[in-house]
Formats: sequence, structure tokens, C-alpha cells
Amino acid sequence: MANKSKNGRKTIWIGIITGFANGLFGSGGGTVVVPCMEKYLGIDAHKSHATAIAVILPLSVLSAVIYFFKANIPWLETIIVSAGGVAGGFVGAKLLNRISGRWLHIIFGAAMLAAAVRMFL
Repeated sequence: MANKSKNGRKTIWIGIITGFANGLFGSGGGTVVVPCMEKYLGIDAHKSHATAIAVILPLSVLSAVIYFFKANIPWLETIIVSAGGVAGGFVGAKLLNRISGRWLHIIFGAAMLAAAVRMFL
């Protein structure tokens, strides 16, 4: 019972940090949830990535509603990028179970490193 309670607290903190990152940076689903679920909750890579996708929806809806009223959103670009995102999300979800956990870590890590380097340049 104590372990379940401890995981419950970890899960709540992961959610809070993920929501904060999503609201502040526009990311969080993959960048926070995946590594935290694997390291602190012991969930395998495939389930962590799939769960991150499910977590992104409510976070994105909430953030989008807030930004809708607070920011000037370029709607044409938003619609075009969203269409590409739907297509890419479909292909990515189909490929997820075909990629080994090791390669999933390598690809995810490479994407995170590329994003980090891009942020500094």
C-alpha cells in the first residue's frame, strides 16, 4: 500500500511538472512525461510514449483555450501545421510498436538533443 501511495504522489508531481512545462514552453508531453514515467514509475518505453500522447490532448486543449484569448494566433499556419501533425501522428503511432525499446530511446534522445542544440543556436 505504501508503494502505491508513493507512486501516486510521484504521478501527481509528474503531472504538475508536465502541465507547467506545457503551459510555459508548449511542450511537456514527451519531454517530461516519457523520461519521468520510465525512470520514476518503472513504465516501459512503449507505454510511456503512448501515454504521453494521451496526456498531450487535455494539456493542449487547456493551453490552446488560454492562448486563444491571450495571444494573436496565425490561424492559416495553425491549420496547415495541424494537418501535417495529424498525418505525422498517425504514421508515428503506427510505427511505435514496430520499433524496439532501445531504438525508441535512441531516436527520442536524438530528437531531444537536436531540439536542445536548436534552442541555443
